[in-house]
Amino acid sequence: MALAPLLPIPADAHEVGARVRALREHMGLSLRGLADRSGVSAPMLSQVERGDTSPTLTVATRIAAGLELSLSQLLRLDEGDTLAVVRGHERRRGGAATRGHGYEVLTPPLPGQRAEVSMHTLVAGAGTAGPGDPPRHEPGSRETAVALRGRLRLVCDGTACDLEEGDAVTFDADLPHHFENPSPDAEAQFLAVVAAGLRRS
Repeated sequence: MALAPLLPIPADAHEVGARVRALREHMGLSLRGLADRSGVSAPMLSQVERGDTSPTLTVATRIAAGLELSLSQLLRLDEGDTLAVVRGHERRRGGAATRGHGYEVLTPPLPGQRAEVSMHTLVAGAGTAGPGDPPRHEPGSRETAVALRGRLRLVCDGTACDLEEGDAVTFDADLPHHFENPSPDAEAQFLAVVAAGLRRS
């Protein structure tokens, strides 16, 4: 089916193009890679990213699908204010207190958000990855954890890594992993940032 003619370039065409390019690069895709995923030609994608043209609704929908987003998420139509504050009492909380692990999600539950920040607390001798903890992250996810207080041990795909206060580690979060507090008498706290759906290619 032939695509509809291009629409006149709107004032925000460059903003839309820059967003498409940033999302494509964030996913580790080349223009050809996004073209294959979306069904929109690489030359057309290049024009859109440069802001030289505004895509039709059909083309924009295909680009969004290639980026694993809805059209409204691509164009930020379903976002409210550009600034979102999560107050301390509004944090989403979870974990299993009986096992000594608790966490708080610091980022708001906005549509299309590609990263989540959470604060975790482990009592002495406790660990994560048990009942009540979040499931393993989606394929391609990457995680960075920063030890804020106490000592921490990450076991990722069978490899252990010990962290002291201030240390940070980045790893493939779709692999089997868990954190432990090896201390017999001190609490540990760490910050975790998970970026979803990144490609290793």
